[in-house]
Amino acid sequence: MARTAQVGYRQGNSETGRTDRPDVRLTVPEVAVPDAPSIAQHTYPNGLVLIAEAMPGVQSAAFTLLLPAGAAYEAADRGGAASMLSEWITRGAGERDSRELLSALDNLGVNHGESAQTLHTSIAAATLGRNLIPALELFADIVLRPHLDDEEIEPIRALALQNLRSLEDDPGTKVIYELRRRHFPDPWGRPAPGTPEGVSALSPDELRAFHTLAYRPNGAILGVAGAIDWPVLREAVGRLFGGWEPRLEPVVQERPTGPLRDHILRETQQIQIALAYPTATVASPDYYRARAAAAILGGYSSARLFTEVREKRGLCYSVYASYESQRDRAAILCYAGTSADRAQQTLDVTLAEVERLGSSGVELEELETMRAGLKSSLVMAQESSMSRSGSLASDWFHLGRVRSIGEISSALDALTPESVSDYAASQAANDLTILTLGPNALDLPKQDA
Repeated sequence: MARTAQVGYRQGNSETGRTDRPDVRLTVPEVAVPDAPSIAQHTYPNGLVLIAEAMPGVQSAAFTLLLPAGAAYEAADRGGAASMLSEWITRGAGERDSRELLSALDNLGVNHGESAQTLHTSIAAATLGRNLIPALELFADIVLRPHLDDEEIEPIRALALQNLRSLEDDPGTKVIYELRRRHFPDPWGRPAPGTPEGVSALSPDELRAFHTLAYRPNGAILGVAGAIDWPVLREAVGRLFGGWEPRLEPVVQERPTGPLRDHILRETQQIQIALAYPTATVASPDYYRARAAAAILGGYSSARLFTEVREKRGLCYSVYASYESQRDRAAILCYAGTSADRAQQTLDVTLAEVERLGSSGVELEELETMRAGLKSSLVMAQESSMSRSGSLASDWFHLGRVRSIGEISSALDALTPESVSDYAASQAANDLTILTLGPNALDLPKQDA
């Protein structure tokens, strides 16, 4: 289960496997954002990167370990391997069986979650600062020395198949998974839950082989935040993970996907509408302008999609836009769920708002609302060691460095209506991916030649 602690405008992330919906509008006129304390970094000889930040005044400590072991690295016909393995590794490790391992974590007061995403398997945990090193000792066993006993496979397979069946009862999530699969080139759009065929076919030996291939220190990032002692932490991580042998990075063959216009036939009560188009990555100079454009389009409860589709016309209850980035590609995703008789108008108005964002520009009031909300979320996230540990690991993955809160605040302050408007006008609408799901197809705009 992926864990996040974000408030305000949420960044959609294919790593989470979740769809992010706009939060309640925050009407803070001006927010003072403190700069981050000093951040320490160390790269071990095997390639493991440790990033840490002490957070004065907190008693907790948290870590997020990103392993380069996501769904993108699975065999094409074995979808679900990363997700099943993330469950299997906690069912006994080191000298402890499954029950003893979970009891040891509970005795330390560790709140933890393991999940597979498209690019990574994420292991996150939080506890009291004094228990951080003992918790890391347990997770070193989980990552490096899991038992991977055959008798655990069938219960894990049953859970994975149950999760896939639940997606059929959650068409809003299903359509976003399928949108990513069509919009991003394979394997970068693969959904982490996999497929029923892949999950059913996976053998214990295949999952062990995936562990050997994908769980490697070179490419892994460990972010730690909270009540920490840097020299003690650095030594402990070296002692626990320093003997982890690096492995060759798997070769990934990228393939085109699509189609860019598609409908999934389902006998549902509603029609789900989803669309995506390319935008700037986290590392791009245009990143903050892209984030602003996504938020103004549909990232909060007075944003354009919410106002025009829901409030003015009453076409649907749920509508939003979110930003999502991998390292080399990013997209703005839009979603609306509505009744069949209102679906065509909902799609038409949504497409009109996407076009209007680029043609009519951004108002100062919209920009200030976005800026105040995002700054508020930054301040609140800074108070959570779990959230901050995830931010450290994510920043290092995308940028090879960590942004301070002050840097982010300054970049947001530098945005102007003109700069965001110019960027929105430059985005390529020709690459728009549109997917609908429901009992009947809609009239979709033709793809430009």
